[in-house]
Amino acid sequence: MISKSAAPSRFPWQKRSGFTLVELLVVIAIIGLLISLLLPAVQSAREAARQVQCRNNLHQVGIALHSYHNAHNALPIGCVDSRVLRRGSREAKNIAWSALILPFIEQASLYEMIDFGLPYDHSRNLPAAKQSVAAYLCPTSPERGAELGEITYGGLFGERMLDRDLTDGSFLYNRRLAFRDCFDGLSNTLCISEDVLGPANEWINGNNIFVQATSINNPRAPLFDNEIRSLHPAGAMTLFLDGSVHILNESMDLSLLGKVITRGKHEFVDHNQF
Repeated sequence: MISKSAAPSRFPWQKRSGFTLVELLVVIAIIGLLISLLLPAVQSAREAARQVQCRNNLHQVGIALHSYHNAHNALPIGCVDSRVLRRGSREAKNIAWSALILPFIEQASLYEMIDFGLPYDHSRNLPAAKQSVAAYLCPTSPERGAELGEITYGGLFGERMLDRDLTDGSFLYNRRLAFRDCFDGLSNTLCISEDVLGPANEWINGNNIFVQATSINNPRAPLFDNEIRSLHPAGAMTLFLDGSVHILNESMDLSLLGKVITRGKHEFVDHNQF
């Protein structure tokens, strides 16, 4: 007589459930491989979304500049009562273009908080100056923990790659320009660009206008100076005076970059080279 314990299973095709150690390791390896394949695609999708947001920010600023120009027949002054021209005097207001256009980017209440008769860093202006403005922040840029509200975009004061005239940009100290002053054409004149990690990175501070001295995203450009810098791959997002937004490649020819920064030299620009 065969004992019950030694009797064959009534259903020989049935096997015990569960994984062996080898099977488990194979499954983990396959999952790890899939994650490694999917992660770059996820990161690429996130960066694409950040670029869209950055482009939208600059597009909104472009609309604000045109609205400001329609209201005042001129662009905003790059830096009102510049401390550079007053040898660093703390009494100088040094207020930025980016503070002047606040009502045109749906920040009228913040604009009303600013006393434009006082310096940007006066105690009465600090409650406003400490506020963050979403439209002024590229989502790719890391938070830097600045005391005042940050801006990751800067106005172009000029360039020093082609000649020694440094005041040939769209935003100057104590001087208001208009579209009629842009002889090169609005679509050929770069006015605002990303300036990530620059030293003057406060939206209320007029020092956020700068002279471009070298190539885009140049790793040798000193961090104590403002330049066209971006954390987007291979280029930087820029705004032209006609309101169009372009991402300019970091390998862009310096002479071409200089031409698009200048506003009034009647220079021809081939947009196919962007």
